[in-house]
Amino acid sequence: MLRAALLVCLTAQPVLACETALLLAIDVSGSIDASDYRLQTEGLASALSDPEVTDALVRGQVALAVIQWSGVDEQALVLSWKRMLGPEDVTQFAARAAAIPRAFTGSDTAVGQGLRFATSQFAAVSDCRNKVIDVSGDGQENAGFTDAKARHEAIAAGVMINAIAIEEPGPAFPITSYYRNWIITPGGFVVTARGLQDYAGTLRIKLLRELTKPVG
Repeated sequence: MLRAALLVCLTAQPVLACETALLLAIDVSGSIDASDYRLQTEGLASALSDPEVTDALVRGQVALAVIQWSGVDEQALVLSWKRMLGPEDVTQFAARAAAIPRAFTGSDTAVGQGLRFATSQFAAVSDCRNKVIDVSGDGQENAGFTDAKARHEAIAAGVMINAIAIEEPGPAFPITSYYRNWIITPGGFVVTARGLQDYAGTLRIKLLRELTKPVG
């Protein structure tokens, strides 16, 4: 019996270390209507289901979680941390993401409060080498006013912040500039979705950039 157990241990595939803990922080403030919300959840599910993204998630044994954020004291962990050990894990997580109920409606945009809540979630995945917040939103902070402090706290905790700025069609990029100047951490980056119809494709590009290149 002991010999058989030793043989199993010697032939078993080694478990890879968690390369990245990636927390997706979704804006559900008052500017996001029901249709916009569906575009975000369905876009998240679509991006995760992309074959290249799925392969990168599994190859890196990535841990995924999702929060929703809105006004002050309105943040919720809606999908708890799940490690992507195989394609079936990604498929299940994507299906759950598409069906997430909305946590808050009709409130302010407290970006800093959302980031502070997000940063606090990484204690549960301390074994992961890289810790990344992937925040998306369509507005600048208008409540709480803790975005600069939240950014410094994330840097101190060794957490990188990247962002998707959801812009209205047109020449201006005010949300992109806000995220670039006030939210992302050193070495982080912003990508721009030209309306929520562009969200899924932009998120796919962003995930591949985060997962297939060094993030630290």
